[in-house]
Amino acid sequence: MSSPHDFDFFHGDWEVRNRRRADFLDPDSAWEEFPATSRCRPLFDGAANIDEIDMPHLDAKGATLRLYDQETGQWSLHWATSRSGTLFPPVVGRFEDGRGVFHGDDTYGGRDVRVRFVWADVSLAAAHWEQAFSVDGGQTWVTNWTMDFSRPSGRPAR
Repeated sequence: MSSPHDFDFFHGDWEVRNRRRADFLDPDSAWEEFPATSRCRPLFDGAANIDEIDMPHLDAKGATLRLYDQETGQWSLHWATSRSGTLFPPVVGRFEDGRGVFHGDDTYGGRDVRVRFVWADVSLAAAHWEQAFSVDGGQTWVTNWTMDFSRPSGRPAR
């Protein structure tokens, strides 16, 4: 069951290995890999947090604000990028059995897409995140971005 402390593992500094597809909707497009760094801090006694990711390879930074809704037991994740200054529509979901799944609606390349974020294999030392898009209402998915997080060498988890 989800709780206001589901993302406590994520607080602090991270090194990030990114893999993303050249075309987010083409399951056969090439992957590119690049490093990044991220820092997350808690808000509202843990029932919210904000992180910033620095991706020099893309000449961009990103930020995610995560908010826990006590009434629904769900999180909303709000992503923004420095490239456009755009706050994208949120994805909403929860953690169950250590895995967080979040869905939302957006557009990509002028097409309506269903968006899925998944958080898995989370611990104080490592975590895996992935993004997938669907153009058929969630019948099929194209995973188009993954991030593997690890703590910087010699740095404490918090």
